[in-house]
Amino acid sequence: MKVVVIGGTGLIGSKVVGKLREHGHEAVPAAPNTGVNTLTGEGLSDVLKGASVVVDVSNSPSFEPDAVMEFFRTSTTNLLAAEAEAGVTHHVALSIVGTDRLEKNGYFRAKLAQEELIKGSGIAYSLVHATQFFEFVKGIADSMTEGDTVRVPAAKIQPIYSDDVATAVARTAVGEPLNGVVEIAGPDVFDFKEFIDKGLAPESDPRAVVADPHAQYFGSELEETSLLPGPDAHIGGTSYDEWLAQQQ
Repeated sequence: MKVVVIGGTGLIGSKVVGKLREHGHEAVPAAPNTGVNTLTGEGLSDVLKGASVVVDVSNSPSFEPDAVMEFFRTSTTNLLAAEAEAGVTHHVALSIVGTDRLEKNGYFRAKLAQEELIKGSGIAYSLVHATQFFEFVKGIADSMTEGDTVRVPAAKIQPIYSDDVATAVARTAVGEPLNGVVEIAGPDVFDFKEFIDKGLAPESDPRAVVADPHAQYFGSELEETSLLPGPDAHIGGTSYDEWLAQQQ
């Protein structure tokens, strides 16, 4: 089976390509550095020739609300049009648990717009909703830092290892289209403060981490369960503590 992975040279995409190839599939990474640009349409028709499945794990180069909305609307529109022309029969996209819960978050609004385009395309699809990646802990902390203090929401978080995300995406890509959503998450639920504390500890980071019910997560205040998946989520096999130990 030929599977084209949009964003196939990035953190998740490169792992998805590797896992598909391990199982004998023709996995083709597609990104600007391979000559494929979904924003301009460059290279799309060529790379999609003979493809049965497209996996989109691409991301916007800017998280500014207008820019990220423009990226996902334009790139997804171009991609879906090229897929229809090429006869692609399954579109898989990686998205985020809780996209419909945080309306003030510009990134989540853009991902929701992407999902609506996919649902209305007429191409069979599967949406993989993941929780936050272990690898993003420092970036999340940096976004919440004021001086020497990291102000985090008084909320729960169930983060996941990127390798487990890639496994779930690759498995979904070679399965039957869901025409719906599958959620994936890590095995442990943490208070947001504990998640950040654990992530910063190996670097002896001097910042104090403080739980604040009004602290914002990329522009949104969180309810306790805003970022948590539902009871039917698929659970990854790697714990946060195991991943942290691997980083030493």
